[in-house]
Amino acid sequence: MGHTGMNKKAKKSLNRIKIALAQKSKTNKWLAGKLDVKAPTVSQWCGNKVQPALETFYQIAELLDIEVRKLFVPTKEKDE
Repeated sequence: MGHTGMNKKAKKSLNRIKIALAQKSKTNKWLAGKLDVKAPTVSQWCGNKVQPALETFYQIAELLDIEVRKLFVPTKEKDE
């Protein structure tokens, strides 16, 4: 008993890669080509199924010409 819903719990979204790509009118395929990774890998990142390495976040931010913090879901609404 007591285990109800444990396996059904959705993974928490940690990154905003999908949103950032959309805002810059770029595709998963474009990003995959720039980073020399397979398109399904980028799809997993965009779906928050897996997370890229920290260094990759910096590469993505540079490619999209955005602040790296924009690629992460904030933990708080405002900076303290």
